[in-house]
Amino acid sequence: MQKFLPMGPAGLFLLSFAESSFFPVPPDILLIALALISPESSFYLALITTVGSVLGAIFGYFIGLKGGRVLLEKFVSQDKISLIHNYFNRYEAWAIGIAGFTPIPYKLFTISAGVFYINFLKFVLVSILSRGTRFFLVGGAIFVFGPTIKLYIDKYFNLFSIIFVILIVLGFLFIRIYARKKLG
Repeated sequence: MQKFLPMGPAGLFLLSFAESSFFPVPPDILLIALALISPESSFYLALITTVGSVLGAIFGYFIGLKGGRVLLEKFVSQDKISLIHNYFNRYEAWAIGIAGFTPIPYKLFTISAGVFYINFLKFVLVSILSRGTRFFLVGGAIFVFGPTIKLYIDKYFNLFSIIFVILIVLGFLFIRIYARKKLG
């Protein structure tokens, strides 16, 4: 991350791109650092992070599509590949959305989406929504609260993102169960 900070927004874009396709360091740390330097640029920086991340996700998708099965098999056991494949078959958009919003390594899902032939348009739209939500929440918090929010983001963002996803899933399950009872 140290190499990307002096590059400013261009470094943020590159880190975001790389993280979504092959690099292990999440861009949130650099987004926070740059937004704290210039809180009035927080939304602009969140946009750069989102665009870089989604383009990196598309690159990861094509890695998966063109040769990812072999690559995936080098890093992930066959049992986990089967588990991920089944997960994608059942929860296609949900899998991408949850991975894009939470601290789950997104690159694993972008490459897997290509390997398992997830609908490309759906993949891109869900990537924009989940990654954008994540980065704009961070940028917005810094814009509104300034440097005082950094401690809370550092300490609780992953927990809040997981709780948020759980609440969304529970909400949809509740609606689904309620709709079945109404119709049935």
